[in-house]
Amino acid sequence: MPTSVTTFLMFQGKQAEEAIRFYVDLFPNSAVDSIVFYGPGEMGPEGTVKLANFTLAGRPFRAIDSPPVHAFGFTPSISLFVDLEERAAFDAACARLSEGGTLLMPPGEYGFSAAFAWLNDRFGVSWQLNVPFA
Repeated sequence: MPTSVTTFLMFQGKQAEEAIRFYVDLFPNSAVDSIVFYGPGEMGPEGTVKLANFTLAGRPFRAIDSPPVHAFGFTPSISLFVDLEERAAFDAACARLSEGGTLLMPPGEYGFSAAFAWLNDRFGVSWQLNVPFA
């Protein structure tokens, strides 16, 4: 099997499925590939995500709802960087991802691209949205 690298998102509580479906709905060329849920008597709470595989803009991702509660969560030091071709797509993604989240760098023109924003969404995942110069 060839070496591969896949982004892995660990959610706490029962957030993984909601987040995955939200992200897949937001970006074209995205899909939920598989979701396995914990059943009765298993390690995690019944109905939480044991393992999910999904695709965002053609890239593979994995996610779980972590059964143990951890003293850590997502941090902006690792973020998903998204290049968008059009300002309208940028504005829409920024608006949806920032609902219930926190803007770290509000949408603007910072000199290194046509438009840029950095935010943490309502699930705590950090996103850098970018419209490169043409």
